[in-house]
Amino acid sequence: MTTASIPDTLTAWHEHMRAQFPQIKSSPHAYLDSSATSQKPQAVLDAVAHYLTTTNANAGRGSYPWANRTTAMIESTRDQVKCFLHDPDPGLSSVHFTSGATESLRRIATDWLVDTLRDGDEIIVPAADHRANVVPWTDVAADLRRRGTQVVVRSMPYEPSGDYDPVKLAELITPRTRFIAATHVHHVYGVDMNVHRIRAAAGNDVVICLDAAQSVGHLDVSVAELDVDFVAFAGHKAMALPGVGVLWARNLRTTPLVVKGWSGTPNTVGIASLSAALTWLTEAGLDRIDSWTQMLGAVLTDGLSQMRSYDVLGCQSSLTLDSTVQRRQGIVAFRHRGIPAGDLGFILERSGYLVRADHHCQASPEADTPSVRVSTHAYTSIDEITGLLGALQELDKEKQWQ
Repeated sequence: MTTASIPDTLTAWHEHMRAQFPQIKSSPHAYLDSSATSQKPQAVLDAVAHYLTTTNANAGRGSYPWANRTTAMIESTRDQVKCFLHDPDPGLSSVHFTSGATESLRRIATDWLVDTLRDGDEIIVPAADHRANVVPWTDVAADLRRRGTQVVVRSMPYEPSGDYDPVKLAELITPRTRFIAATHVHHVYGVDMNVHRIRAAAGNDVVICLDAAQSVGHLDVSVAELDVDFVAFAGHKAMALPGVGVLWARNLRTTPLVVKGWSGTPNTVGIASLSAALTWLTEAGLDRIDSWTQMLGAVLTDGLSQMRSYDVLGCQSSLTLDSTVQRRQGIVAFRHRGIPAGDLGFILERSGYLVRADHHCQASPEADTPSVRVSTHAYTSIDEITGLLGALQELDKEKQWQ
């Protein structure tokens, strides 16, 4: 899709979406770091203000109306999460609110997995993904090893394109395979990791845990279609406030997940913001958000592929606008061949473009060299992407980098 071929209806939709973000409207900068945290629409800000000025109270600690409304809001948000994820068994599953995706994954590890594994069991870990989806599982194996229980940790196999390799994965599965950790959308390469292929490769009995931090709020996530058992995501990446996350447990192939310890006071205002964010995303249309951000990623990778000074990370077959390979979900990471990523980040900031430039918390050895990551959302304009390409092209013209 070229910029000239963007449907007028999608352009009009984007303009309507962008107008709903106060920080985006008031800033002279182009915010291109949505994978780190999303900006908040006015509807979420209004919902937070309304909650704090009409209902704010502790949940489950009182019998007066404010406390009762807060308790009801939390329970209704659990149901809302299940609906948002297309939960096929809402009467069986459970939703736990945490501080974010990282805590959700760690809770699965410490409150369920450590008590499930037995001597000789095997788990499969995505070693080239975000550290938050690697460290909890290897920590569990190390903890059990200290107790005398030996758990085999295997690395998830990848295709040259960067997707998971379902053929090699199937070869790794044995009768002792108990658990597979996977990522829905890669936080550096921006691709859908084709996790829908994992269940067929793993068989019906293996538990699958999905890190959906970069997919929930960006595309339609169906736990029914993916047939996974756990989902973790962060509210702040999906239009809600920082400090609230979700752990969804299907409780079908597993013993039910029960959070250990005394939970204390929940982040009630964060949960209220999450409810408003999920409503906003549903009304905005996840299919349109997906189409818009894929288009922005295609324009950016196509422009970068025509410059000699840049190397785009991930699948090289998906770089051009006429590529038939699946598009990136609005996340593009790249390196300049002569300018360190940190310096390039500062140069772009001075030009008005806010990007991330570091190791991106990636667990694989490739992350030893930092890169620049551009990540978009519904509020990101095509002019911001073409403007960024113009700034990068000016650097590409400098002879000392060629």
